Amino acid sequence: MNAIEIRGLTKSFRGMYALDGLTMSVPEGSIYGFIGENGSGKSTTEKCICGHLVPDKGSISLFGRPYTDAGVRAKVGALIENTGCFPSSSVYSNLMMQAINLGLRDRNGEIQRVLKIVRMEDNARLTFKKCSLGMKQRIGIAMALLGDPALLILDEPINGLDTDGMRLMREILVDITKNYGCTVLISSHILGELEKIATHYGVIRQGRMIKEIAASEMDSRARVYVSLKTQNLQAAYELLRQDGCNVKFEEDELRVYDVADMGTLSAVLLQNGIAPRELKKHRIGLEEYYVSLMSGKEAV
Repeated sequence: MNAIEIRGLTKSFRGMYALDGLTMSVPEGSIYGFIGENGSGKSTTEKCICGHLVPDKGSISLFGRPYTDAGVRAKVGALIENTGCFPSSSVYSNLMMQAINLGLRDRNGEIQRVLKIVRMEDNARLTFKKCSLGMKQRIGIAMALLGDPALLILDEPINGLDTDGMRLMREILVDITKNYGCTVLISSHILGELEKIATHYGVIRQGRMIKEIAASEMDSRARVYVSLKTQNLQAAYELLRQDGCNVKFEEDELRVYDVADMGTLSAVLLQNGIAPRELKKHRIGLEEYYVSLMSGKEAV
């Protein structure tokens, strides 16, 4: 079953389409990386799923039921735009107000549970305004996790975080899916970080889904290339082209695709008087794949 199933979703603002017949499938138990340019419709999609916006047309199903169903709505937690916390109140007090708002019974127990998930058990009494950006993002996730949702929707939760903050956020999101059975829909512009945790991707452009792909499928289809740097790139390019290699210029290097043996490549260059300064093997990752999709050329 899919946690989210969207068909033909349309939403316009003053005659301008933010979503234009969007179709989307988020498998249950996945970490779904939702990516696209600014203004492509990511936040609008998330707000429609959460019920913050009413779509003009189309359907949204959550776990096989209409998204307007009260029972299934209770399974959704979200962090979109900001945490909505009171700056002068403590972390614990903010979580308690949300727990009361949700009508939870064992409020203290639930607060302790989510604080442990986001690694903030020792910061419960800290005033929200004194928290770092990374801590505030984790508090927002804790708020969204109150009530043990089956689906978590996060809008840019790692933007602005330092290296340690992003690492901790990755650990938390993987923990949520593996140990708590939660499906995560996450939008982000930091594709290198998203690539480390996502199991599926959806690429949106101008309100339309242009590609959905599992991370495992992308990995199995990804092309491998060798980056070559040498003093005479033009000579190396002409030699490798004559030798039947698929080679392209890329700024200050050559990219040689589908190389089976780097040793053979190096030997061919040396035998013809071309000394490589650098030879490195790469696999085309999410960022390059995304760029190729945006330009209309699929790299995988």
